[in-house]
Amino acid sequence: MEITTRDLMTVLHGMGFGALFMLAFSGAIAGLYRMSAPGAPPMSTREQSLLNFWLVAMVVLSWLTVFSGAYGVYPWYRAVPPAGVTDLANYPRSLLLSSPRTSEWHSLGMEWKEHVAWLAPIAMTMVAYVTMKYGRTIIQHKNMRISVLAFAVAAFFATGAAGALGAFLNKYAPVRGGQSIVLIQGEQPEGAQTPGVQPQSAQPKGEQP
Repeated sequence: MEITTRDLMTVLHGMGFGALFMLAFSGAIAGLYRMSAPGAPPMSTREQSLLNFWLVAMVVLSWLTVFSGAYGVYPWYRAVPPAGVTDLANYPRSLLLSSPRTSEWHSLGMEWKEHVAWLAPIAMTMVAYVTMKYGRTIIQHKNMRISVLAFAVAAFFATGAAGALGAFLNKYAPVRGGQSIVLIQGEQPEGAQTPGVQPQSAQPKGEQP
């Protein structure tokens, strides 16, 4: 079993950093909603510290998702095929634009995705900063609590939109190529000859195997 370096980067970008970031929203939204809910009791010091840690982890994951996509996967996506190349399988952008049936996936899908994706880490950084700065006293500022919760929800929908578009784009024009990385070496079929090893039956007579 093997995987290429480009496949690995794509998996880390979408199924790794991006998926973990989306999963972490459940805990963050619950904590932020508790702060903004009318009549909610103030959070304890331990709960506030846990929420701060959760938000910082989400900020790190969101920036890792965006940076790995913008500076890792995206340059491979936009690679320009050499002159005379007719097989565009390794050039996703050119492959999408080569047909009017798929050109809009780049013109609308990718062009919108690459912009909206940056909203998530920017919004989550603001959410984490304000929450950590004001701590439990944020409950005294209703408008601020609502704004923080709104930005967190906006980051969630921005991530969901970017992730959905990325999944569709990867279906029509996946990023391929790169060096192969062997994850698991499979068992050799019985009777198959190992490269460079002479079978015992073919060894000259009189020589020890």
